[in-house]
Amino acid sequence: MDLRGAVALVTGGNGGLGQRICDALAREGAHIAVMYAQSRDQAEGVARELASRYQVNAAAFACDITDDAAVARVVADVTTRFGRLDILVNDAGISGSAVEDLFDTEAWDRLMTVNATGTFLGMKIVAPRMIERGKGSIINISSTAGISGQNGTVAYAASKFGVRGMTKIAALELGHRGVRVNSIHPGGINTVMGVAPGTPPEIIDQYYKAVPLQRIGQPVEVANVSLFLASDESSYVCGAEILADGGMLAGTYYPSLPGAPGS
Repeated sequence: MDLRGAVALVTGGNGGLGQRICDALAREGAHIAVMYAQSRDQAEGVARELASRYQVNAAAFACDITDDAAVARVVADVTTRFGRLDILVNDAGISGSAVEDLFDTEAWDRLMTVNATGTFLGMKIVAPRMIERGKGSIINISSTAGISGQNGTVAYAASKFGVRGMTKIAALELGHRGVRVNSIHPGGINTVMGVAPGTPPEIIDQYYKAVPLQRIGQPVEVANVSLFLASDESSYVCGAEILADGGMLAGTYYPSLPGAPGS
């Protein structure tokens, strides 16, 4: 999946999943703009590591993805620095707990603003530049919670359903202009956002026994899906929602049933 010469902007590029997405794209030759909201030293470290390991251009850009003017400014800076913009990965997002997320107005506003509005602004500001070139790939990171409801996640699920819906409409609006828009829906992924710090491994393992692959996912496994969607290998994929969930939404796996492994 040759991305040599392409330029990718990854929001939340210094996060657990975002770093792996940056790494996957750079591995195939893409130049990387790491957009971050916090942890400047970490983001700049990610950019330096990518440049050194893969001999690509990489730089970190601070940005509040919920600020229209700030996103526009950073996109302009990225385009000026790299000369073009071919790939946008809207990865930045936050999660909510089952307690604060249940009909809580503050949680609703926070999650919808970051997850939904942040994704919307990224597409809004980047799409015209891709349209000018007649080509581009926009990848929105949603969640299994954006496809199937989960108790205790009113605001989070609404924001991720919103990302899924925006992806569909953007694909309709932009596909005929050469810009492909798709969404990825991770299940449980082994990041700080996906697993509470300090959770014992045996608890994690037990929870994922009901998933067909019977394990938690790794960030690189989502990153590789992003790589596929960013490349021309997915040239006829537009408006798709791709699950990276170990089979979680395929149904419930019951290990105790006759014929199941270990039964």
